[in-house]
Amino acid sequence: MAIQENKVEVESKEQFYRGQPVEKLKELDVRESAKFLDSRARRSVLRNFSVIEKFIKRCEIKIERKKKIKTHLRDIVIVPKLVGFTIGIHNGKTFQDISITHEMIGHRLGEFAPTRAKVSHGSAGIGATKSSRAAKK
Repeated sequence: MAIQENKVEVESKEQFYRGQPVEKLKELDVRESAKFLDSRARRSVLRNFSVIEKFIKRCEIKIERKKKIKTHLRDIVIVPKLVGFTIGIHNGKTFQDISITHEMIGHRLGEFAPTRAKVSHGSAGIGATKSSRAAKK
């Protein structure tokens, strides 16, 4: 008997943010899409509108030139126009590549590139304890 494999077709689910399709929100102006953000993010977007617009234009230009997007701007609020981009966010030492998804809308870029790493302490070195100091001689 031949075993038949079931082929499951994966339908791409339409992504929504606050009841609106993300594709529709991408077409809107940044100020118009700010209406769907929570109050704190909306306030930040409307006050820093020019900075966010310049950042989006710079990202689009770099994508056209097929260059990597890198930024130190950790306080930029993620708006629907940024969904789908891969951005290198500086964490104080290196640039961490973060892929922007629809779940990140309304959050800031810096939230996804932590500045503090987990510390794993090794064993004590020679001379760190009294017993090892005696062994050193």
